[in-house]
Amino acid sequence: MESEFKIALVQSNLVWENPEQNRINFGNKIKAITEPVDVIILPEMFTSGFTMSAKSVAESMTGKTILWMQQLAKQKNAAITGSIVINEANTYYNRLLFVHPNGEINSYDKKHTFTLAGEHNVYTEGKNSIIINFKGWKIKPLICYDLRFPVWARNTNDYDLLLYVANWPKVRISAWDTLLKARAIENMSYCIGVNRVGLDANTYEYSGHSAAYDVLGKRIDSIPNNKEAIEIIALNKDHILNYREKFGFLKDKDVFTLE
Repeated sequence: MESEFKIALVQSNLVWENPEQNRINFGNKIKAITEPVDVIILPEMFTSGFTMSAKSVAESMTGKTILWMQQLAKQKNAAITGSIVINEANTYYNRLLFVHPNGEINSYDKKHTFTLAGEHNVYTEGKNSIIINFKGWKIKPLICYDLRFPVWARNTNDYDLLLYVANWPKVRISAWDTLLKARAIENMSYCIGVNRVGLDANTYEYSGHSAAYDVLGKRIDSIPNNKEAIEIIALNKDHILNYREKFGFLKDKDVFTLE
């Protein structure tokens, strides 16, 4: 188990429905990271933007983007994560991929599809949450709209890091800011959210506000808003263990099951 865990937050504009160009752009950004890191985080639907034209951008689990992620993860000796559109048997998923340096893949399908945009009419919702074990850290990955549903993020597994990738528009960015901080506090875990910037083809504006919070809800990054940026932050396992032991809040949580 590594006490210090370095995370690279990649806040970027996206080229609409153009996986090849987005791979080129992110490849250049990732290769420019010279400091050793453990995990590199990309936004939601990082190859396309938040599109409802799933068929035009969907890939398989052996497609170009996954092969690209595996190659880069190996080259950088770091895990790479973000979500893309996946087609399985003509069923589409907004799927987060967590690609290990050795090529192993963990995946999570977005549970809460964004009904306001009609995502539920195009993409099939996921049924299961996952915990990723990487270098002794327990990571719970979620996607964008999942942020509004605290029960789905509830820390019943003593995870260390709650991770959100997103295309969260500027018009509702205050909710993003507030809920990221709340999830860190209520779950006594680090909470990181990586959001995109720029305009999409529907003229929705994205202002970033990518952020990282510690277990007390203190913001620990300084990534700027409204522009592309990469920031590396260091998480510390002792910070989690010490405050959980000191306060014991998670021990007092209510017990219930989801149906």
